[in-house]
Amino acid sequence: MSTLPDGWGDGTRSVHAGDGPPVPGTPLRPSPVFAAPYHLGGLPPRANGVDAYARTEHPTYRAFETAVGALDGGRCLSFATGMAAVSAAVMALVSAGDRLVLPADGYYATRLLARDELERLGVRVEYVSTLEIADVAARGDLEGARMVLLETPSNPHLDLCDVAAVAAATRAAGALLAVDNTTATPLGQRPLALGADLTVGADTKALTGHSDLLLGHVSTTSDELHDRLKGWRDHTGATPGAFDAWLGHRSMSTLDLRLARQATTAEAVTAALAAHPAVTGVRWPWRPGDPSYALATRQMLRPGGVVSAELADEDAVGRFLAATRLWTAATSFGGVHSTVDRRAQWGGDAVPAGFVRFSCGIEDTDDVVADLVAGLDAA
Repeated sequence: MSTLPDGWGDGTRSVHAGDGPPVPGTPLRPSPVFAAPYHLGGLPPRANGVDAYARTEHPTYRAFETAVGALDGGRCLSFATGMAAVSAAVMALVSAGDRLVLPADGYYATRLLARDELERLGVRVEYVSTLEIADVAARGDLEGARMVLLETPSNPHLDLCDVAAVAAATRAAGALLAVDNTTATPLGQRPLALGADLTVGADTKALTGHSDLLLGHVSTTSDELHDRLKGWRDHTGATPGAFDAWLGHRSMSTLDLRLARQATTAEAVTAALAAHPAVTGVRWPWRPGDPSYALATRQMLRPGGVVSAELADEDAVGRFLAATRLWTAATSFGGVHSTVDRRAQWGGDAVPAGFVRFSCGIEDTDDVVADLVAGLDAA
Protein backbone atom coordinates (compact mmCIF):
# COMPACT_ATOMS: atom_id res chain seq x y z
CA MET A 1 0.00 0.00 0.00
CA SER A 2 1.37 3.38 -1.02
CA THR A 3 1.22 6.30 1.39
CA LEU A 4 1.73 10.03 1.04
CA PRO A 5 2.40 12.47 3.88
CA ASP A 6 -0.84 13.51 5.54
CA GLY A 7 0.09 17.16 5.35
CA TRP A 8 0.33 17.27 1.56
CA GLY A 9 -2.55 18.93 -0.28
CA ASP A 10 -4.53 17.46 -3.16
CA GLY A 11 -2.47 19.20 -5.83
CA THR A 12 0.81 17.91 -4.45
CA ARG A 13 -0.63 14.43 -3.97
CA SER A 14 -1.96 14.36 -7.52
CA VAL A 15 1.42 15.27 -8.99
CA HIS A 16 3.60 13.02 -6.83
CA ALA A 17 1.39 9.97 -6.29
CA GLY A 18 3.24 6.94 -7.59
CA ASP A 19 6.65 8.60 -7.71
CA GLY A 20 9.62 6.47 -6.77
CA PRO A 21 12.88 7.68 -5.24
CA PRO A 22 14.62 10.14 -7.60
CA VAL A 23 17.50 8.63 -9.55
CA PRO A 24 19.89 11.03 -11.32
CA GLY A 25 19.67 10.79 -15.09
CA THR A 26 16.24 9.14 -15.19
CA PRO A 27 12.98 10.80 -16.32
CA LEU A 28 10.74 12.54 -13.78
CA ARG A 29 8.03 10.15 -14.94
CA PRO A 30 9.09 6.82 -16.48
CA SER A 31 8.08 6.14 -20.08
CA PRO A 32 5.64 3.29 -20.75
CA VAL A 33 7.15 -0.16 -21.02
CA PHE A 34 5.90 -2.00 -24.11
CA ALA A 35 6.44 -5.66 -23.39
CA ALA A 36 4.49 -8.90 -23.28
CA PRO A 37 7.20 -11.42 -22.30
CA TYR A 38 10.41 -10.48 -20.51
CA HIS A 39 13.90 -12.01 -20.50
CA LEU A 40 13.96 -14.90 -18.06
CA GLY A 41 17.64 -15.82 -18.31
CA GLY A 42 18.50 -19.00 -16.49
CA LEU A 43 16.21 -18.30 -13.52
CA PRO A 44 12.80 -19.76 -12.77
CA PRO A 45 9.87 -17.48 -13.75
CA ARG A 46 9.41 -14.56 -11.32
CA ALA A 47 12.51 -15.46 -9.32
CA ASN A 48 13.55 -12.56 -7.07
CA GLY A 49 10.37 -10.72 -8.06
CA VAL A 50 11.35 -10.07 -11.68
CA ASP A 51 8.61 -9.69 -14.28
CA ALA A 52 7.81 -12.64 -16.52
CA TYR A 53 4.65 -11.95 -18.54
CA ALA A 54 2.64 -8.75 -18.89
CA ARG A 55 -0.78 -10.24 -18.21
CA THR A 56 0.28 -10.89 -14.63
CA GLU A 57 2.96 -8.26 -13.92
CA HIS A 58 4.00 -5.05 -15.61
CA PRO A 59 5.95 -2.00 -14.38
CA THR A 60 3.69 0.55 -16.09
CA TYR A 61 0.57 -0.93 -14.49
CA ARG A 62 2.30 -0.87 -11.12
CA ALA A 63 3.23 2.81 -11.43
CA PHE A 64 -0.38 3.74 -12.18
CA GLU A 65 -1.69 1.48 -9.42
CA THR A 66 0.72 2.94 -6.88
CA ALA A 67 -0.47 6.43 -7.76
CA VAL A 68 -4.18 5.61 -7.55
CA GLY A 69 -3.70 3.56 -4.40
CA ALA A 70 -1.97 6.48 -2.73
CA LEU A 71 -5.03 8.66 -3.36
CA ASP A 72 -7.57 5.95 -2.50
CA GLY A 73 -5.75 4.90 0.67
CA GLY A 74 -5.42 1.24 -0.30
CA ARG A 75 -3.84 -1.28 -2.65
CA CYS A 76 -4.95 -0.74 -6.23
CA LEU A 77 -5.37 -3.04 -9.22
CA SER A 78 -5.87 -1.55 -12.68
CA PHE A 79 -8.26 -2.91 -15.31
CA ALA A 80 -8.88 -2.35 -19.00
CA THR A 81 -12.15 -0.44 -18.44
CA GLY A 82 -14.41 0.68 -15.64
CA MET A 83 -16.80 -2.19 -16.37
CA ALA A 84 -13.90 -4.65 -16.19
CA ALA A 85 -13.21 -3.25 -12.71
CA VAL A 86 -16.87 -3.54 -11.66
CA SER A 87 -17.01 -7.07 -13.07
CA ALA A 88 -13.92 -8.07 -11.11
CA ALA A 89 -15.18 -6.55 -7.87
CA VAL A 90 -18.40 -8.54 -8.15
CA MET A 91 -17.57 -11.75 -9.98
CA ALA A 92 -14.34 -12.47 -8.10
CA LEU A 93 -16.10 -12.27 -4.75
CA VAL A 94 -19.71 -13.39 -5.32
CA SER A 95 -20.74 -16.98 -6.04
CA ALA A 96 -23.85 -18.82 -7.21
CA GLY A 97 -26.58 -18.57 -4.61
CA ASP A 98 -25.12 -15.44 -3.00
CA ARG A 99 -27.27 -12.36 -2.47
CA LEU A 100 -25.97 -9.21 -4.18
CA VAL A 101 -27.55 -5.79 -3.56
CA LEU A 102 -27.16 -3.31 -6.44
CA PRO A 103 -28.35 0.28 -6.93
CA ALA A 104 -31.53 0.30 -9.01
CA ASP A 105 -30.65 3.77 -10.28
CA GLY A 106 -26.91 3.44 -10.82
CA TYR A 107 -24.93 3.03 -14.03
CA TYR A 108 -27.11 0.98 -16.34
CA ALA A 109 -24.27 -1.22 -17.64
CA THR A 110 -23.77 -2.59 -14.11
CA ARG A 111 -27.43 -3.62 -14.08
CA LEU A 112 -27.00 -5.23 -17.51
CA LEU A 113 -24.04 -7.19 -16.14
CA ALA A 114 -26.26 -8.44 -13.32
CA ARG A 115 -29.22 -9.27 -15.54
CA ASP A 116 -27.38 -10.93 -18.41
CA GLU A 117 -24.46 -12.59 -16.60
CA LEU A 118 -24.75 -12.75 -12.81
CA GLU A 119 -28.35 -13.98 -12.68
CA ARG A 120 -27.50 -16.54 -15.37
CA LEU A 121 -24.77 -17.86 -13.08
CA GLY A 122 -27.16 -18.18 -10.14
CA VAL A 123 -26.42 -14.99 -8.19
CA ARG A 124 -29.50 -13.61 -6.38
CA VAL A 125 -29.53 -9.97 -7.39
CA GLU A 126 -31.63 -7.43 -5.50
CA TYR A 127 -32.08 -3.87 -6.77
CA VAL A 128 -32.54 -1.01 -4.29
CA SER A 129 -32.49 2.71 -5.10
CA THR A 130 -29.53 4.75 -3.86
CA LEU A 131 -31.73 6.74 -1.50
CA GLU A 132 -33.19 3.58 0.06
CA ILE A 133 -30.06 1.46 0.56
CA ALA A 134 -29.13 3.18 3.83
CA ASP A 135 -32.67 2.56 5.14
CA VAL A 136 -32.45 -1.10 4.17
CA ALA A 137 -29.14 -1.31 6.01
CA ALA A 138 -30.51 0.48 9.09
CA ARG A 139 -33.40 -2.01 9.33
CA GLY A 140 -30.96 -4.91 9.40
CA ASP A 141 -32.23 -6.24 6.07
CA LEU A 142 -28.73 -7.09 4.82
CA GLU A 143 -28.55 -10.39 6.69
CA GLY A 144 -27.50 -13.08 4.25
CA ALA A 145 -26.06 -10.63 1.72
CA ARG A 146 -22.61 -11.34 0.33
CA MET A 147 -22.02 -7.88 -1.16
CA VAL A 148 -23.60 -4.44 -1.39
CA LEU A 149 -22.51 -2.25 -4.29
CA LEU A 150 -23.16 1.48 -3.89
CA GLU A 151 -22.74 4.19 -6.47
CA THR A 152 -22.60 7.58 -4.78
CA PRO A 153 -23.16 10.10 -6.26
CA SER A 154 -25.39 7.96 -8.46
CA ASN A 155 -25.23 8.18 -12.23
CA PRO A 156 -27.15 10.01 -13.67
CA HIS A 157 -29.48 11.24 -10.88
CA LEU A 158 -26.70 12.40 -8.49
CA ASP A 159 -28.31 10.97 -5.36
CA LEU A 160 -26.01 10.20 -2.41
CA CYS A 161 -25.87 7.36 0.08
CA ASP A 162 -24.33 7.37 3.57
CA VAL A 163 -21.26 5.18 3.01
CA ALA A 164 -20.25 4.96 6.67
CA ALA A 165 -23.73 3.90 7.79
CA VAL A 166 -23.99 1.19 5.13
CA ALA A 167 -20.42 0.06 5.86
CA ALA A 168 -21.31 -0.49 9.53
CA ALA A 169 -24.38 -2.49 8.52
CA THR A 170 -22.52 -4.65 6.02
CA ARG A 171 -19.83 -5.45 8.59
CA ALA A 172 -22.51 -6.44 11.10
CA ALA A 173 -24.15 -8.66 8.47
CA GLY A 174 -20.86 -10.26 7.41
CA ALA A 175 -21.15 -8.76 3.93
CA LEU A 176 -18.74 -6.80 1.75
CA LEU A 177 -19.28 -3.19 0.71
CA ALA A 178 -18.03 -1.95 -2.66
CA VAL A 179 -18.45 1.71 -3.66
CA ASP A 180 -18.37 2.95 -7.23
CA ASN A 181 -16.52 6.24 -6.71
CA THR A 182 -16.29 7.22 -10.37
CA THR A 183 -18.14 10.53 -10.16
CA ALA A 184 -16.39 11.74 -7.00
CA THR A 185 -12.84 10.46 -7.70
CA PRO A 186 -10.45 9.78 -4.78
CA LEU A 187 -10.03 13.53 -4.24
CA GLY A 188 -13.76 14.03 -3.81
CA GLN A 189 -14.54 11.04 -1.61
CA ARG A 190 -12.56 8.24 0.05
CA PRO A 191 -14.86 5.25 0.54
CA LEU A 192 -12.16 3.10 2.14
CA ALA A 193 -11.71 5.67 4.90
CA LEU A 194 -15.49 5.58 5.41
CA GLY A 195 -15.44 1.82 5.97
CA ALA A 196 -15.93 0.33 2.51
CA ASP A 197 -14.10 -2.88 1.64
CA LEU A 198 -13.59 -1.92 -2.00
CA THR A 199 -13.62 1.28 -4.00
CA VAL A 200 -14.14 1.04 -7.75
CA GLY A 201 -13.49 3.64 -10.43
CA ALA A 202 -14.13 4.04 -14.15
CA ASP A 203 -10.93 5.99 -14.68
CA THR A 204 -11.92 6.68 -18.28
CA LYS A 205 -13.86 9.58 -16.78
CA ALA A 206 -12.79 12.26 -14.30
CA LEU A 207 -9.72 10.60 -12.80
CA THR A 208 -7.80 10.73 -16.09
CA GLY A 209 -10.10 13.37 -17.56
CA HIS A 210 -9.00 13.81 -21.17
CA SER A 211 -11.51 11.55 -22.98
CA ASP A 212 -8.72 9.68 -24.74
CA LEU A 213 -8.41 6.31 -22.99
CA LEU A 214 -10.29 3.44 -21.33
CA LEU A 215 -9.20 2.47 -17.82
CA GLY A 216 -10.57 1.28 -14.49
CA HIS A 217 -9.40 0.22 -11.04
CA VAL A 218 -10.34 -1.42 -7.76
CA SER A 219 -8.65 -0.53 -4.46
CA THR A 220 -8.86 -2.24 -1.08
CA THR A 221 -7.11 -2.26 2.28
CA SER A 222 -7.47 -6.05 2.52
CA ASP A 223 -4.56 -8.16 1.31
CA GLU A 224 -6.93 -11.13 1.01
CA LEU A 225 -9.34 -9.26 -1.26
CA HIS A 226 -6.48 -7.78 -3.26
CA ASP A 227 -5.01 -11.22 -3.92
CA ARG A 228 -8.39 -12.64 -4.92
CA LEU A 229 -8.99 -9.76 -7.32
CA LYS A 230 -5.52 -10.09 -8.79
CA GLY A 231 -6.15 -13.79 -9.33
CA TRP A 232 -9.34 -12.91 -11.19
CA ARG A 233 -7.52 -10.38 -13.34
CA ASP A 234 -4.67 -12.80 -14.09
CA HIS A 235 -7.11 -15.55 -15.07
CA THR A 236 -9.42 -13.41 -17.20
CA GLY A 237 -6.78 -11.15 -18.76
CA ALA A 238 -8.65 -7.92 -17.96
CA THR A 239 -5.44 -5.87 -17.83
CA PRO A 240 -5.15 -2.41 -19.40
CA GLY A 241 -2.82 -1.53 -22.22
CA ALA A 242 0.56 -0.21 -21.14
CA PHE A 243 0.10 3.08 -23.01
CA ASP A 244 -3.35 3.65 -21.45
CA ALA A 245 -1.94 3.00 -17.98
CA TRP A 246 0.89 5.45 -18.64
CA LEU A 247 -1.47 8.07 -20.05
CA GLY A 248 -3.70 7.62 -17.01
CA HIS A 249 -0.82 8.19 -14.59
CA ARG A 250 0.34 11.23 -16.54
CA SER A 251 -3.17 12.70 -16.63
CA MET A 252 -3.68 12.35 -12.88
CA SER A 253 -1.14 15.11 -12.27
CA THR A 254 -3.72 17.75 -13.17
CA LEU A 255 -6.63 16.11 -11.31
CA ASP A 256 -6.81 18.70 -8.55
CA LEU A 257 -6.71 21.61 -11.02
CA ARG A 258 -9.31 20.05 -13.31
CA LEU A 259 -11.72 19.22 -10.50
CA ALA A 260 -11.44 22.73 -9.06
CA ARG A 261 -12.31 24.42 -12.37
CA GLN A 262 -15.10 21.93 -13.09
CA ALA A 263 -16.65 22.51 -9.67
CA THR A 264 -16.50 26.30 -10.07
CA THR A 265 -18.21 26.01 -13.43
CA ALA A 266 -20.76 23.50 -12.13
CA GLU A 267 -21.85 25.93 -9.43
CA ALA A 268 -22.40 28.68 -12.01
CA VAL A 269 -24.09 26.28 -14.43
CA THR A 270 -26.42 25.08 -11.68
CA ALA A 271 -27.46 28.65 -10.91
CA ALA A 272 -28.08 29.40 -14.59
CA LEU A 273 -30.12 26.24 -15.08
CA ALA A 274 -32.21 26.87 -11.97
CA ALA A 275 -32.99 30.41 -13.09
CA HIS A 276 -34.07 29.53 -16.63
CA PRO A 277 -37.74 28.87 -17.48
CA ALA A 278 -36.84 26.13 -19.97
CA VAL A 279 -35.36 23.95 -17.22
CA THR A 280 -36.77 21.86 -14.36
CA GLY A 281 -35.42 19.28 -11.94
CA VAL A 282 -31.92 20.72 -11.50
CA ARG A 283 -29.68 18.46 -9.39
CA TRP A 284 -26.22 19.23 -8.02
CA PRO A 285 -25.55 17.83 -4.54
CA TRP A 286 -23.70 20.95 -3.37
CA ARG A 287 -26.56 23.33 -4.11
CA PRO A 288 -28.37 24.38 -0.90
CA GLY A 289 -31.79 22.79 -1.00
CA ASP A 290 -30.72 19.79 -3.05
CA PRO A 291 -31.98 16.54 -1.46
CA SER A 292 -28.38 15.34 -1.08
CA TYR A 293 -26.90 18.64 0.12
CA ALA A 294 -26.58 17.78 3.82
CA LEU A 295 -24.91 14.43 3.13
CA ALA A 296 -22.67 15.85 0.40
CA THR A 297 -21.29 18.54 2.70
CA ARG A 298 -20.68 15.98 5.45
CA GLN A 299 -19.38 12.99 3.52
CA MET A 300 -17.62 14.37 0.47
CA LEU A 301 -14.35 16.26 0.32
CA ARG A 302 -15.13 18.66 -2.54
CA PRO A 303 -17.86 19.46 -5.08
CA GLY A 304 -18.06 17.74 -8.44
CA GLY A 305 -18.48 18.93 -12.00
CA VAL A 306 -21.58 16.95 -13.06
CA VAL A 307 -25.08 18.49 -13.03
CA SER A 308 -28.38 16.98 -14.14
CA ALA A 309 -31.58 18.71 -15.25
CA GLU A 310 -34.62 18.31 -17.48
CA LEU A 311 -35.58 20.14 -20.64
CA ALA A 312 -39.07 19.81 -22.07
CA ASP A 313 -38.42 16.90 -24.42
CA GLU A 314 -36.04 15.42 -26.98
CA ASP A 315 -36.65 18.24 -29.43
CA ALA A 316 -35.78 20.85 -26.80
CA VAL A 317 -32.46 19.12 -26.19
CA GLY A 318 -31.84 19.14 -29.93
CA ARG A 319 -32.54 22.87 -30.15
CA PHE A 320 -30.23 23.48 -27.20
CA LEU A 321 -27.38 21.59 -28.83
CA ALA A 322 -27.89 23.29 -32.19
CA ALA A 323 -27.54 26.70 -30.55
CA THR A 324 -24.40 26.02 -28.52
CA ARG A 325 -20.75 26.03 -29.50
CA LEU A 326 -19.05 24.81 -26.31
CA TRP A 327 -21.48 22.14 -25.09
CA THR A 328 -20.77 18.99 -27.08
CA ALA A 329 -23.16 16.06 -27.34
CA ALA A 330 -21.20 13.10 -25.96
CA THR A 331 -21.57 10.38 -23.38
CA SER A 332 -19.17 9.78 -20.50
CA PHE A 333 -18.26 12.68 -18.19
CA GLY A 334 -15.41 14.28 -16.27
CA GLY A 335 -13.36 15.33 -19.28
CA VAL A 336 -11.81 18.68 -20.15
CA HIS A 337 -14.59 19.45 -22.66
CA SER A 338 -18.06 20.50 -21.49
CA THR A 339 -20.51 17.84 -22.66
CA VAL A 340 -24.22 17.15 -22.48
CA ASP A 341 -25.76 13.68 -22.68
CA ARG A 342 -29.49 13.02 -23.16
CA ARG A 343 -29.66 9.86 -21.10
CA ALA A 344 -32.95 8.48 -22.43
CA GLN A 345 -31.34 7.82 -25.83
CA TRP A 346 -29.33 4.94 -24.35
CA GLY A 347 -32.38 3.08 -23.10
CA GLY A 348 -30.87 2.05 -19.77
CA ASP A 349 -32.07 4.75 -17.36
CA ALA A 350 -35.60 5.44 -16.13
CA VAL A 351 -35.54 9.12 -17.06
CA PRO A 352 -37.75 11.45 -19.13
CA ALA A 353 -36.88 12.11 -22.77
CA GLY A 354 -35.54 15.58 -21.91
CA PHE A 355 -33.35 14.51 -18.98
CA VAL A 356 -29.75 15.61 -19.57
CA ARG A 357 -26.48 15.16 -17.73
CA PHE A 358 -24.18 18.16 -17.99
CA SER A 359 -20.46 17.51 -17.50
CA CYS A 360 -18.59 20.75 -16.97
CA GLY A 361 -15.18 20.96 -18.60
CA ILE A 362 -12.26 23.25 -17.90
CA GLU A 363 -13.08 26.04 -20.36
CA ASP A 364 -13.49 29.54 -18.91
CA THR A 365 -16.53 29.50 -16.65
CA ASP A 366 -18.03 32.71 -18.04
CA ASP A 367 -17.82 31.37 -21.60
CA VAL A 368 -19.43 28.06 -20.67
CA VAL A 369 -22.31 29.74 -18.82
CA ALA A 370 -22.95 32.29 -21.58
CA ASP A 371 -23.04 29.49 -24.15
CA LEU A 372 -25.35 27.48 -21.90
CA VAL A 373 -27.83 30.34 -21.59
CA ALA A 374 -27.80 30.89 -25.36
CA GLY A 375 -28.67 27.25 -25.87
CA LEU A 376 -31.41 27.33 -23.23
CA ASP A 377 -32.93 30.41 -24.83
CA ALA A 378 -33.18 28.47 -28.08
CA ALA A 379 -34.63 25.45 -26.32
